[in-house]
Amino acid sequence: MLPSQSYGNISFFQPPAFLMIGIPGLEAIHSWISISFSTMYTAALTGNCLILLAVKRTPSLHQPMYYFLSMLALTDVGLTFSTLPTTLALLWFDHRLIGFNACLVQMFFLHSFSVVESSVLLAMSFDRFVAISNPLRYAAVLTNNVIIRIGLAIVIRASVSLFLVPFLLKRRNFCPGKILLSHSFCFHADVMKRACADITVNILYGLYVVLSTLVADSLLVVLSYTLILHTVMHLVSLKKCAWALNTCVSHILAVLIVYIPVIGVSMIHHFGRHLPAIVHTLVAYLYLVVPPVLNPIIYSVKSKPIREAMLGVLMRQG
Repeated sequence: MLPSQSYGNISFFQPPAFLMIGIPGLEAIHSWISISFSTMYTAALTGNCLILLAVKRTPSLHQPMYYFLSMLALTDVGLTFSTLPTTLALLWFDHRLIGFNACLVQMFFLHSFSVVESSVLLAMSFDRFVAISNPLRYAAVLTNNVIIRIGLAIVIRASVSLFLVPFLLKRRNFCPGKILLSHSFCFHADVMKRACADITVNILYGLYVVLSTLVADSLLVVLSYTLILHTVMHLVSLKKCAWALNTCVSHILAVLIVYIPVIGVSMIHHFGRHLPAIVHTLVAYLYLVVPPVLNPIIYSVKSKPIREAMLGVLMRQG
């Protein structure tokens, strides 16, 4: 029997654990699907760790642009580890249970790293704006102390924004018959729907977090690139114009592979309730698993210094 507590005339229930579905309709081939996920997780961890080692061991990369790239790589490692244990445990061993408190902890870190990633992408757009609009003062503006402060501000912002989310869910009354989660990890929108109580506060707070972080960041990124384009259009030399835009390509691609799935997840959760459950699940995986895999590939392909430094790390390891 699952325990319940009584407060006055109100029966208060919290499940000791949730049961994760995984990928709805494809349970019979989870072992085969695990090959793809194992490959993606391995690629994400390997690629991002290589970037971190490359920047650390290459003095010529000790510049603001690559420090921010290291922040992005470290965030992607954290985001990968947020979903990896439960996803692979489910796909490999059919282990579907996750404790209630463990679910809240996973949810906090998962969403916190998502906010951190969005903030880092915003910081990288600011870095590109300063480098292109005022290159002579670039090193003076983005000093090591400034970069450290930006990094601390990003972590504090994410922690403060998501701090109340687990506690708001902890106070909710859950339904004994609604302990199935639609994913192989704890997603806020998924968990709060399992509550029997009024979740208006949770919905409004979740909306506030999204608007004040992801939406605000995306608008500021667009503003940054509007200013960058304005600056580039006033460059006399076509060669300088092409160089300036080329330095932004990797970041633009990174922004797109993060924000497009975010928009997809938000749209589906608000307007796609009639869609099959597998669509919700696949979009969530696209949002959480794919960016950590693609970011190292994008930067290694588009940035020659990073590519050479990563190859240098591999050769030294070999």
